[in-house]
Amino acid sequence: MSSRPSPTTTLNEALRAAPSTTTAVPTSAPTDDARIPLRGHVRHTGALVRRNLLWIRQDPESMADALLMPVIFTLLFVFVFGGSIGQALGGGQDRYVQYVIPGMIAMMSMTLSQGVGTGFSQDFNSGVMDRFRSLPIGRGSVLFAKISVELMRMLFATAVLMVVAVAVGFDITNWPGLFATVALSTAFASSIMWVFLTLGVIMKSAQSVQAMGFLVLFPLQFGSSIFAPTTTMPGWLRAFTDYNPLSTLADASRGLMVGGPVAHDLWVTLGWSVAITAVMAPIAIHKFRTKS
Repeated sequence: MSSRPSPTTTLNEALRAAPSTTTAVPTSAPTDDARIPLRGHVRHTGALVRRNLLWIRQDPESMADALLMPVIFTLLFVFVFGGSIGQALGGGQDRYVQYVIPGMIAMMSMTLSQGVGTGFSQDFNSGVMDRFRSLPIGRGSVLFAKISVELMRMLFATAVLMVVAVAVGFDITNWPGLFATVALSTAFASSIMWVFLTLGVIMKSAQSVQAMGFLVLFPLQFGSSIFAPTTTMPGWLRAFTDYNPLSTLADASRGLMVGGPVAHDLWVTLGWSVAITAVMAPIAIHKFRTKS
């Protein structure tokens, strides 16, 4: 009976497939990122991306959330809430489908971003991160590779979501708008992943990261315009939704995909993405470098 390759084995295979152009460094000593040229960082990141993809191939169950979450949420909200909320929108279930699907693309960008933190925590607890630190690779390559793979998972989930959306009646009339929505959601997701990377470093277990992620995600998702209009919400809650980046992302997505105002929500979402990245990326990198 053959045994499953370990993460270290797949990493070694990936590094052999993408050799570094840098000077050899003893594996017992950590590598200073400043000594590695850009080409070396790119090759190291590519090797680690391949390592993570190989691990997903060995453990396909890790893609269950990206596959099932879009299906379950779409069917749940369309067929359970679609009729009543659709009437409030001046239509029925068909009207609600056009409203909720762009919002759910925004939801996917936030929900699946949590996986980067839990995966990072698991790598620390399993000893894989110790192996990374002993290799002559850039520390930043580990972080960027993790984000790259999670973005691939998010794009896969978005593709599944759109297949289910078309099956329940969503009309894709603006393909450029759809691609612009996916690009905007990807930019926002990449910024949120720095938050969860920080949690993955500072929290002791993947379960703790998941619990904290739930406490962050739940109010942001449901205190927004993703699933229902905000016009009937009480004033204090509407004040929160006005500053909630998921609301602006959902509204920008609707404007791009089904028509409506776009510019304000688009720029606010991009502003949130830049601000979150500017604040959280240095924190995540510092915590990762100094974690014992």
